[in-house]
Amino acid sequence: MTTLWTSAEAEAATGGRATRAFDATGVSIDSRAVEKGDLFVALRDVRDGHDFVAGALEAGAAAALVSRIPEGLDESAPLLLVDDTLAALEALGAAARARTKARVVAVTGSVGKTSTKEMLRAALAPQGATHAAEKSYNNHWGVPLTLARMPKATKFAVIEIGMNHAGEIRPLTKLARPHVALITTVAPVHMAHFRSEAEIAFAKAEILEGLEPGGAAVLPRDNPHYARLARRARKVGVKTILRFGSSPRCSARMLKAAPGPGGTTLTARIHGRNALVKIGAPGKHFAMNALAVLLAVEALGADPARAALALGAWHAPDGRGSRWRIALDTAGLDGAVHLVDESYNANPTSVGAALEVLAASAPEDGFGRHVKGRKIAILGDMLELGPDEIALHEGLARHPAMAALDRVHTVGPLMKALHDALPSERRGRHAPDSEVMAREVRRLLDAGDVVMVKGSLGARMARVVAAVKALGRPAPELPDGEDEGPDA
Repeated sequence: MTTLWTSAEAEAATGGRATRAFDATGVSIDSRAVEKGDLFVALRDVRDGHDFVAGALEAGAAAALVSRIPEGLDESAPLLLVDDTLAALEALGAAARARTKARVVAVTGSVGKTSTKEMLRAALAPQGATHAAEKSYNNHWGVPLTLARMPKATKFAVIEIGMNHAGEIRPLTKLARPHVALITTVAPVHMAHFRSEAEIAFAKAEILEGLEPGGAAVLPRDNPHYARLARRARKVGVKTILRFGSSPRCSARMLKAAPGPGGTTLTARIHGRNALVKIGAPGKHFAMNALAVLLAVEALGADPARAALALGAWHAPDGRGSRWRIALDTAGLDGAVHLVDESYNANPTSVGAALEVLAASAPEDGFGRHVKGRKIAILGDMLELGPDEIALHEGLARHPAMAALDRVHTVGPLMKALHDALPSERRGRHAPDSEVMAREVRRLLDAGDVVMVKGSLGARMARVVAAVKALGRPAPELPDGEDEGPDA
């Protein structure tokens, strides 16, 4: 494998001292996931990474970046000694960014950061070596880790940046130094830490402060906070503002989005030219973010036409709209349950988008006990919504997409408000937590049903997803409607 960091390069970047020479082919902060040749960074977080240095080295790590020598470690152990391991990881990230000629796009937003990051990865990969985090590494350690892992020969880099509080994005965007900054949307998320949506908009706009000279901002024109974002962009010196949305004044304007079982067909007008784009996942929200992706691709200097072709093969990541077919033969039934996995996170905006996808889905008739396939939602608590959290949960009952659903099951104390607000013909089972709901899944679903599972990460709705998959033989539903076979 290609060397990512020599000990001399790592010493120069961090100001640290190597106990012996090493060549690292990767960077890791998790001793359980260390691969041979990694530089293991002993961060202090919930647990002290220094306690796992010996295990990381035994697993094949080339060296460990530490602020102290762990007790009992062999004197010959390859270490890079620094004053502070997080600061050293940031320094590695800054050095990796400085030594590459990559064109960098940074992505933030209240909803859709990770799926948009993955769209950008798919759109750019056919046009050159593209680097992006494999997970949602978007916080104070995730961004520097993503940068530190960036190979020198990278042509395009996609950096996801998230936040829970004001001031968190600013240092991360200045570390990433993007050529393009993309904001997917501003919505009432993390309201426990903000007094208003306007404050969230200002916090998201911090991403603009790290733009390289001559950089471009890609902004959501339909969002009620667009004017705030645009004013902030101009104030920090951004000359190029690219707008996406449904307004005639958009650089990329959505004319129509037609979701189907194999994806979404998007009719758009981009820079005055008509365009027909296929996205390999159903959902108007995916189509809208695809417009932002195509604007960002062009601003990076890549070919948007080639990017549009690549989006046809893209599919939503696990927990963020991925689709599964669970064949029920192990239960002695013909047919299958179709699962939309939205279990990673939830807020009123993203739940509404997921409900629209479910409402537009096509269940299969003639297989199960109910004969007619159903559209079923299993919704867990939406967290960090602040003082209006009960009203926001209750308000989901009035979402237009609800009228197309057959049953809505709810999980958690906050979702009890939605359960009570639903009409009796749509009101399903309520469970106090996801563990209880997971045990109920077998009797709540039937062959032909389409079920969408969504909730905040803290609601642990992945348990429910696992229970649905355990009904039979799960296989991913790919954009073209073909599956890859049973999930191992």
